[in-house]
Amino acid sequence: SKTKGAKEPSYGEAAARLEEILSRIEEGKVDIDELSGLVAEAAGLVALCRGKIHAAEVQVKTITEQLERDLPAEDDGKPNDDGVDENIRY
Repeated sequence: SKTKGAKEPSYGEAAARLEEILSRIEEGKVDIDELSGLVAEAAGLVALCRGKIHAAEVQVKTITEQLERDLPAEDDGKPNDDGVDENIRY
């Protein structure tokens, strides 16, 4: 078991531990006295993974919005501020 000051596991570590717990339960290798502790641990790992997924989604959205602000707008066929229509070919 981990100490209170232990570093939070990465998503990959948490997912691997979840797989390990599920395998042990499915294979019937868990003592009934151990089961509730493993289920509680698994629930905590699921919450951790969901939190990491949510944080990643927010980060991707923020980055995407930043890129959309930084990149020039797609040519919508309307004249630019300088009054020149870039769609006209001479």
